[in-house]
Amino acid sequence: MSNIKAFVIAGTHSGCGKTSVSLGIMASLARRGLKVQPFKCGPDFIDPGHHALACARDNKPIPSHNLDGWMLDPAKNLDIFNRYATQCDVAVVEGVMGLFDGISGTADLGSTAQIAKILGLPVILVVDARSMARSAAALVSGYANFDKDVNIAGVIFNRVGSPNHAELLMEAMTLVPGIPVLGCLGRDENIVTPSRHLGLVTPDADQPDMDRYQRLADWMESGTDPDGFLAALPDIEATQPFDLVPEIGTVSIGLARDAAFCFYYEENLRLLREAGARLVDFSPIDDQHLPDGIEGLYLGGGYPELYAFELGQNTKMRREIKEFCESGRPVYAECGGFMYLMNDIITGRGRYAMSGVFPIRAEMGDKFRALGYREVTTQSTTPLGVSGSVLRGHEFHYSTIQDDMDLNAMHSVYAMTGRKGVIDGPSGFLENSTLGSYVHLHFGSHPDAAQSFVDACKHAGRAE
Repeated sequence: MSNIKAFVIAGTHSGCGKTSVSLGIMASLARRGLKVQPFKCGPDFIDPGHHALACARDNKPIPSHNLDGWMLDPAKNLDIFNRYATQCDVAVVEGVMGLFDGISGTADLGSTAQIAKILGLPVILVVDARSMARSAAALVSGYANFDKDVNIAGVIFNRVGSPNHAELLMEAMTLVPGIPVLGCLGRDENIVTPSRHLGLVTPDADQPDMDRYQRLADWMESGTDPDGFLAALPDIEATQPFDLVPEIGTVSIGLARDAAFCFYYEENLRLLREAGARLVDFSPIDDQHLPDGIEGLYLGGGYPELYAFELGQNTKMRREIKEFCESGRPVYAECGGFMYLMNDIITGRGRYAMSGVFPIRAEMGDKFRALGYREVTTQSTTPLGVSGSVLRGHEFHYSTIQDDMDLNAMHSVYAMTGRKGVIDGPSGFLENSTLGSYVHLHFGSHPDAAQSFVDACKHAGRAE
């Protein structure tokens, strides 16, 4: 057990600047020499990548871990938090959307507020104060009183126009006793993180401007006192979960890792390692061959459409991956990885050949084609477990399978539901032992998924 400082950074709504504030606080505390452990609420892959760099120690990124009240039960969220919080001085949890926004309009399921309550952490509320003065106090008062089980420990006003504006905000907040103003941050276009259709630009695509995190720290310190508000927060007790001695990885699984394939839940990778996997990174963009001796493949999501030309040009890798899938060895591919296993990807620049494992074609669009939490029940035995396995995840993509493709001729193995109930149509496709889908599944939602995949790889690899 260890005593640490820990808090949640939440926003009043998406776009209020909570990611910039979170990164600024993380970077500011990290350069003070504190061990900062980041976490992210919700099914996000891009923010955690930025967290890892903002919290880097000795030039080594510190992996950020996803917490989610819908995909994972409370015990699992606590396990993930405690597992890594015990190793730090300060744990910073960035929220998702607005503080109370989740899967429901009437309950806190999947929200930042739910995670704050599960972990028992205070909340720092980020408010976009543009064009507001006294109204900002009314807004904060509403958030503070909406759910008495959520402890709002302070507020940071963002996009403050001038010292006079800051003074008006401070004056207005005297009407909301018990909610201190922890800072007023001015508008600064130099610290804005560029966006792409799935959110922020990934760190992999952002190497030329890696000093952004220090600029964010400077911005944070220009309008807040990180040492002061950290000292004002209560100590939190974090208890390391009991762990069996980890098995030394004996089953080699190739993990696609490069600018095109970079979306993985860190917990998925940990669970695979705990189940006996030795994860071997490779790049479908740059490497000519798969790693030697691998017994399975995990192809995560990312941006294959942005690197479709490079992926298409790497014919040796595409051929080897198709041969690997046809060999019957287990392969799990989700979203971008699933697209890579199709025949082609069509983008605004043209049509590009992919691996040809699934006889379908993905076409990019300008608007998202699917968005939301998903619960999957498998209808057949898959590399992730027996028929009837129930897993939870999230789906968000701008591509779609072209209408002229006959999905009914393929082996669909997912029965899927979303917020509004059953989602009709084939989903989750099995070809030999290759499982592909647009859904990013969280292995923590099903206790046997990671072990089932490792066992399937071991048995297939040793049977040859």
